[in-house]
Amino acid sequence: MFSARRLAALACPLLLLSAAACTPSTSHHDAKAPSASASPPDSKSGTLRLVDAIGRLKVAREDRAGYERDKFRLWTDADHDGCDTRKEVLLAEAVKKPRQGKGCKLSAGTWRSYYDDKTATDARKLDIDHVVPLAEAWDSGAAKWTPERREQYANDLGTERSLVAVSLGPNRTKGDKDPAEWMPPAKDATCTYATDWIAAKLRWKLTADRAEVKALRGFAAGCRAATVTFTPAP
Repeated sequence: MFSARRLAALACPLLLLSAAACTPSTSHHDAKAPSASASPPDSKSGTLRLVDAIGRLKVAREDRAGYERDKFRLWTDADHDGCDTRKEVLLAEAVKKPRQGKGCKLSAGTWRSYYDDKTATDARKLDIDHVVPLAEAWDSGAAKWTPERREQYANDLGTERSLVAVSLGPNRTKGDKDPAEWMPPAKDATCTYATDWIAAKLRWKLTADRAEVKALRGFAAGCRAATVTFTPAP
């Protein structure tokens, strides 16, 4: 069984869609203007204006008590195809498809890291970032989840918004910070990152603290055409 991300990547050549629709930098990474088909503000999922999506976030204090990274099981192979979550994201986000060897070893691909607008040709120079970091997720509601639910979050391939392939440098600088403390260094990444962050929080029903919401509202002022598309996690 293929993940939603892998199916989306495979569908492009089969359906003869435009190159823009198949390229990570122009599909889930570019903010789009609201359309007539956008869901109304009271819907549970769909597409919302960025400012309306921020209004959907439940504001609550954060608590990191008890957090350990090992409480989120990482990089599983849910469909048993030999490629773990990390490899699935790399395959889905490749601008140039890599060669896939034994044990899902990837080589000769090309990727674009939208955090710093840099291109990589070596998968080892990329991190798979949880847009909303594991510690932030714990603070915002995941502390109350079952281990199975945290594993689902850590390996979320059901949407393009939760996991992204990015350069090592900015991801390590980001760490566990939220948008009040860190934003991607690329000038054109602000609106994309804000929408990705909010989409992940809404998908997993995670809360946001006051400083986080204030920062997001500040960014939204400069992202008037941006929309947030999300589907609640199963």
